Amino acid sequence: MKVNDLLKLYEAGQRSFVGIDLRGADLSGVTLVGVDLTGANLTGANLSRAFLTKSNLSETFLNWADLSFVKFSEGRLEDADLTKARLNGAFMVKANLSKSKLSGAILGDANLRGANLQRANLCGANLQNINLRNANLARANLNWANLSGARLSGANLLGAFLDGVNFKGAFLNGLDLRGIDLSGVNLSNAKLSGANLEDANLAATNLSAAKLQGVSMNGANLAGADLSSASLSRADLNWANLSQADLTQADLSDVNLLGARIEGAEFTKASLHATTRDYLCLMASGVTWNQKSTRETLNCAVVEDMPAEIHHRSESAASPLTQ
Repeated sequence: MKVNDLLKLYEAGQRSFVGIDLRGADLSGVTLVGVDLTGANLTGANLSRAFLTKSNLSETFLNWADLSFVKFSEGRLEDADLTKARLNGAFMVKANLSKSKLSGAILGDANLRGANLQRANLCGANLQNINLRNANLARANLNWANLSGARLSGANLLGAFLDGVNFKGAFLNGLDLRGIDLSGVNLSNAKLSGANLEDANLAATNLSAAKLQGVSMNGANLAGADLSSASLSRADLNWANLSQADLTQADLSDVNLLGARIEGAEFTKASLHATTRDYLCLMASGVTWNQKSTRETLNCAVVEDMPAEIHHRSESAASPLTQ
């Protein structure tokens, strides 16, 4: 069917165009509100700036299509193929993209607030500065996706696949990320204030300059993590593993570190209350990544100069943490 024929039928009141073949068609700027294009072939089509609000494009073929700045709020794209599609600047608030294929797609600056992306494949997609507030990303494949600057407050990431994802500068405030595996992920400059990261795996994760005020990391694995210049005031790091972590110039004011492992951790120029520093010195041991002793980076008193009672307390406090 030709584009002109489609538009004439739409003007005449027809809304069902199931299975239509519009490969490579130029539909830029058209108004097709509330249409049913289920199973249509729109491979390589140009739908930029089109008005498709509340339309049904489920199971459509939209790979390599241009949907930049499309208006698609409350629309349906379940199980659609959008591989390598362009959706930058798209307005897709509360759209349903569950099980859709978006690997390698471009969604920079798109608005998908409240959208359903459950089990969607976003592997390697460019989601820079995207708005995903309150979106459902449960079991979504976000491996190697670029989410730098993305807004994810209120989003559901339960069971999402996050290998190699880039969260640099992303907004993750208040998220429930308990037990999540973010090992090796880039979270530098990310905003995570108030998030729940209890028992999360953050080994070798880049959290430099991240905003982590009031975050709960009870029992989290932060071994080898980069927390340099991070803001951790009022954070709960009780029983966390901070061995070999870099906390250079980190803000650790009012932080809770009961039972935390700090073997080989780096604390140079970290902001610590005197009582917290004294507590850490009781258990400090090991050598940091730059061959300094953890005790040296904490400015602890030399063991030989410590009173015998304090020295004894240091040895007994350290032993449970190294077992």
